[in-house]
Amino acid sequence: MGSHRRLAPSSGFNRGAGAALCVLSAAAAALGAVPANAAPHDDTRAEVDRLYEEAEKATQAYDKADETVDTLRRQVRDAQDQIARRQLRVNSMREELGSLAGAQYRSGGIDPTVALLFSDDPADYLDKASVLDRISARQAGQLKDLQSTMRQLAQERAEAARKLAELERSRKAVISHKRTVEHKLARARELLNSLPYAERAAYGRASRSGRDDIPDLSGVVPPDGRAAAAIAAARSALGKPYVWGATGPSGFDCSGLMQWSYAHAGVHLPRTSQEQRFAGHQVPLSQAQPGDLVVYRSDASHVAMYVGNGQVIHAPYPGAPVRYDPVNMMPVSSVTRV
Repeated sequence: MGSHRRLAPSSGFNRGAGAALCVLSAAAAALGAVPANAAPHDDTRAEVDRLYEEAEKATQAYDKADETVDTLRRQVRDAQDQIARRQLRVNSMREELGSLAGAQYRSGGIDPTVALLFSDDPADYLDKASVLDRISARQAGQLKDLQSTMRQLAQERAEAARKLAELERSRKAVISHKRTVEHKLARARELLNSLPYAERAAYGRASRSGRDDIPDLSGVVPPDGRAAAAIAAARSALGKPYVWGATGPSGFDCSGLMQWSYAHAGVHLPRTSQEQRFAGHQVPLSQAQPGDLVVYRSDASHVAMYVGNGQVIHAPYPGAPVRYDPVNMMPVSSVTRV
């Protein structure tokens, strides 16, 4: 049954939601144990499966928004540093121009109207002064430099303001996706709590496979050193918990595990399963090699690493640790060779 292979919402800072999803994942995993004549419980399973899959999609949306926030924070910080340096440059240029103007005035040169140098439009002064022939060639050049620097400063300030606005929008998106995940998990938890204790216990037992269920991978040889390093990293994560939004080393969501594993091979993968789908060239499932990324569902909301002999390693869902599973555990959307 594909439903129990779902992964779950993301967020290292949301342990409460992770705990809720643990219950959900256990339920989704073990609903196959429900007797065929338990129609109401079958309906509960279908609803839990739907909520779980939607929460998983929200997880990937959260991961993307969270990554965008981190990127924008760095860009805003860099922009603010550049603005500060540019402002210092403007201040220095104005001081130098003011000193030269004062010296010329004391020697009978230009008059105090050089205060225009300190206006917001030095170009206006430049035009007037050049017509009146009251400015030296050196000052004219410095004024042009000041004008150019001030224009750059204005552009950088406008760009920083745009990035700050985008950062705020991304922060709101993170909060929205987080709430979506939590809402669906809360509803799933309500449904699971309505089931008999014996069935809930069965769900919990069904979700605890891990290191004890190791497939036969003897004779499997990775195609190259990079794939070997990524597989070795993924294997070292066996038994680690699923934590939505996490990229290791103590917990992972599905795409976080792939990113972390390939980082050990010197390869930077994008953050989400949808982006990882295009992180290399796609091959047929029949030609999958150890190290390939196997992406699931038409919306590419889950990803695993093929390790050979029809097996993958992945972070399934909260409550189920990083583990091996058959490659055909749910509908395969594509296979990507990194």
